[in-house]
Amino acid sequence: MALFKNKRGDEEDDGATPSILASTPAPAATERPARAAGSTTRGSGPMANIGKSLRIKGDVEGDEDTVIEGRVEGRVTLKNHHLTVGANGYVQGEVSGKQVTVIGKVSGNVVASERIEIRETGQIQGDLISPRLAVAEGALINGAITMKPQGAPSPDAKPGQPGSKPPQGGTPPPQGSGGKGQG
Repeated sequence: MALFKNKRGDEEDDGATPSILASTPAPAATERPARAAGSTTRGSGPMANIGKSLRIKGDVEGDEDTVIEGRVEGRVTLKNHHLTVGANGYVQGEVSGKQVTVIGKVSGNVVASERIEIRETGQIQGDLISPRLAVAEGALINGAITMKPQGAPSPDAKPGQPGSKPPQGGTPPPQGSGGKGQG
């Protein structure tokens, strides 16, 4: 049985599977390939997702962009990546990353080496430290804001450690060299 007719109206049946007609549109360029469960993509790399039904007690460290929609009780550290606390997300503990976006709630300090963004529904109970800060109208912040240049040492760096600043006022004078109290 032939499936197609040629221009003259004759049926053709060469036994091969028929090809798609030229009038059939090609698939849209916006279709995305299926993703592995529990991960999404953002930009060029993978993104981990802590779902809203998950509850984690303890520190979380990672080497990929991460979205938290669940509850984390502990420190979250993504040194060179973007952390997003989603609308359903809640973190009780210090949060740090290259970029941090808060849409949900954070009870603890937020430190970013590049940028902190707090969206309309975002709530932070803690201090913010970052060279750049974006706060949407409606966001809540209860804490101090420190905007330091990129590459500056963190406030918890101890003197003598790499990246720490010497105490203000320069080097203390040597003892017994004409300071106060001498006559």
